[in-house]
Order: sequence, then C-alpha cells, then structure tokens
Amino acid sequence: MRIARFSIDGNVAFGAVEGEGTVESGGLVLDIIKGIPYTDFELSGTKVPLSKVRLLPPVLPNKVVAVGRNYAEHAKELGNEVPEAPVVFFKPTTSVIGPGDAIEYPSFSEDLHHEAELAVVIGRLCREVPRERVQDVIFGYTCANDVTARDVQKRELQWARAKGFDTSCPLGPWVETGLTPAAAGDLTVQATVNGEQRQLGRTSDMIRSIEDLVVHISEAMTLLPGDVILTGTPAGVGPLTVGDEVAVTIEGIGTLTNRVIKRG
Repeated sequence: MRIARFSIDGNVAFGAVEGEGTVESGGLVLDIIKGIPYTDFELSGTKVPLSKVRLLPPVLPNKVVAVGRNYAEHAKELGNEVPEAPVVFFKPTTSVIGPGDAIEYPSFSEDLHHEAELAVVIGRLCREVPRERVQDVIFGYTCANDVTARDVQKRELQWARAKGFDTSCPLGPWVETGLTPAAAGDLTVQATVNGEQRQLGRTSDMIRSIEDLVVHISEAMTLLPGDVILTGTPAGVGPLTVGDEVAVTIEGIGTLTNRVIKRG
C-alpha cells in the first residue's frame, strides 16, 4: 500500500494512494485514512483525486538519521575510502520538505549537489533491534534527496551545515509499505536533472544492508514512529543550479521531484 500525507482545504490527513500513474500524470485518488497509519487503521471510503490536494512530506520525522559512503563507487568518486563502520549523521527536521517543494540554494555555498537515496521509514518505537525483527519495525520506504553543499562539506570538519540546511531533505512522494527489507535491498535508484540522467544504481550495491543499518543505528538510539533512515547514495552525484528540476525515482516506489530556487 502507498500511504501519502496531504493537505486539502486547510486540513492535513493521510490517505491510501489508489490507481495507476504518477503524481504528474493524474489518474490517482486518495482514500482518506481514519487516524494515523502507524497503528491499525481503517480507510474511510472518502476519496479525493490526488490532483486536488497538495502532497506533503509523507512523514514528519522526529529525526532523520543518514548514512554516508554506503556505496563503494560513490565513495570512490569523491576520493574517499570505504569506512570500516557506517558513517552516521543527522539531518534536522527543519531540512525536510515534500514533493514539489522548492530546494533553496543556500547563500553560503557555491557547489550544491543532489544525492538520490532510498529512505527507510520506522513504524514503531524500538531500540536495540535484533536482525530477525527489523521487518517488524519498518513502516515502509520512500524516496529521498540528501541535498549537500559539497564545498561546505569539504572545508568543515563535520557535516551539520553542509547537509542540514533548510530544504536539504526532500522526501516523498509517499511511503510504500508493501516491501520487505530483502525486496527493498534490490531496487533501481535514479536521479535526473532537467530530464537528464545523472545517477543510476541499485540498492543491492549498498555496502551495509537495510538490516545492518537498522541494527547499527538502534544500538545507539531509540527510533520513533515516523523516523527516517537515509541509506546512502550511488555514484553520479553532481551539481545543481538555480532553476534545475531534480527528480529521484526508485523502482516500485515512485518519483520525488523538486526545483531549485534562490534563497529569498
């Protein structure tokens, strides 16, 4: 099931996405969910065309936990070694935007990059998750763009500003709940800029699997419903300029599209 979060007439709700097509092509409707989707829920039977609503970030995470250098070719293209342990960092909740929202080019950077990623959405409170229970704590998967001020990342000793600035974490367009970690671990990940392909890889190329990452991260911190884990990006990252339209497409999930604007 695909679960979207949206606003209509000033109200915010969750809905199950029904029909075939994309956000842009039409043909999709939302069956409004009673309550929140992390627990047992019912479909209301009240349906609205997706074209009549504004899609929001599919979740409002308490925290976004991101993993760097989880694809060997991406580490290589930036001149980095594959780390012995996962490189974990945070993106603040203020960095999260939804499909169609603008990425604001930060005033302190001159080298903004896209990074297409599979995002894992946590579905229940958990800590120290054993490998055999990882499936139980995952709500689903969505598309993410770990937008990065590459020049800032290179010159500062930590990545908080380079990867945590406002609008640097697009998520969406919805959460796909029908995938197991094994299935999500072998999907095509693609990024295009103005229709031109930049990144093309598979989640099977990840150095650490989804299970590895959930186990590793939950050893250190409690994960809450709606929290997001970014699993790393394949090779092909590259620059964005004001006016660019960047799209992240993940097989079996959907396409997340955002445009870059000048920060006002």
